Amino acid sequence: MLKIGFFGAGKMAQALAKGFVAAGLTKGELITASCALGDTQCIEAFEALGSTVTFDNRAVAENAQVVCLAVKPSVVKPVLDQARPAFGSQHLLLSVAMGVTVDQLEKNLPDGSRVMRVMPNTPALVQCGASVYVPGSKATEEDEKLTRKLLSSVGTAERVPEYLMDPITALSGSGPAYVYVIIEALADGAVRMGLPRDMAYRLASQTVLGAGTVVRDTGEHPGKLKDDVTSPAGSTAAGLYALERGRIRHTIISALEQATEKCRETSKNVS
Repeated sequence: MLKIGFFGAGKMAQALAKGFVAAGLTKGELITASCALGDTQCIEAFEALGSTVTFDNRAVAENAQVVCLAVKPSVVKPVLDQARPAFGSQHLLLSVAMGVTVDQLEKNLPDGSRVMRVMPNTPALVQCGASVYVPGSKATEEDEKLTRKLLSSVGTAERVPEYLMDPITALSGSGPAYVYVIIEALADGAVRMGLPRDMAYRLASQTVLGAGTVVRDTGEHPGKLKDDVTSPAGSTAAGLYALERGRIRHTIISALEQATEKCRETSKNVS
């Protein structure tokens, strides 16, 4: 089984760690994670897995074969600087740091370091993640196979060109937050119409899950599937009219645009 390390122990790192353990690719005791001093939630999350928690990024590299870089973009350089003396040809770095390019990663590691820029999302926690990856210049075919195996164990995984990473981050990386808002709104509307709140959340979440599964598994255009549910002068048509009146398409498209631009801005500010 793999010895996996995490630079950073936030929500994404926790989701991946729990997903890798659940998929049987590693064990909690084979994981080492670095946390910020006083970050009780992160410490407790990894200790609950039986993992080693440290405040030293170098110690993470010393105890891992695969290291996941899961920190804010602004601290990527100091984290890699601290770990650099222990980082060598035996390591594969998987970076989930938003907006940090392969070139920027490689410049902050020893020459010849093997790097993969990846973008998973938090549904990896329940093996429903949507992940993509970009191999670094020194990454091998075996590195790509291992990356795909790790990411596929917690959902889907596909290789993409790096120029697509910012809009992908805005879509699948941030997308769960948008969907949670939609689920909450659906449930709030149902409660307003008389449903108990626990039932409203169950039905709203299952409805979103089911609709997404139909789009994925049938390959049908979402517009056609929408039309199939919409009877003339029916309740669905009335509801869709309200959504269009509220400019839901414009709002969601704008959210993706703003998130993409934020990623691009972040990349420009990373050294």
